[in-house]
Amino acid sequence: MAKVIGFEISSQEPEKAVAFYRKVFGWEFADPDWEYWPVVTESGTMKTSLTGGISKGPSDFPHGTRIQIEVESIDETLALAQQNGAMIVRDKMEFDSFFLAYLVDPTGIGLGLIEKRNVAGR
Repeated sequence: MAKVIGFEISSQEPEKAVAFYRKVFGWEFADPDWEYWPVVTESGTMKTSLTGGISKGPSDFPHGTRIQIEVESIDETLALAQQNGAMIVRDKMEFDSFFLAYLVDPTGIGLGLIEKRNVAGR
């Protein structure tokens, strides 16, 4: 089965996007190269095999890819995201094993938030 191994977020305001993801999710970024800010994935707070970064999108594709970000608390993350300029598109929804919400960051990029539920017996 195929699995996601990377992502690239396109934005016409990549510096603003980098600041948002740094403040809300604690992501760290390497210095930009060719208007691409790579996410540092082997740092203390973001250990994952998924790699990616933020780039300045071309004018004919200014915003791209919605990703799903797992968080400890959707409620806290939504509040912090709004404080940092995000717009909530779909508030917290409840499913059997997780909660899901959608938002748009301050640069117009849509993303999803997932919070795993503690389900007895699973």
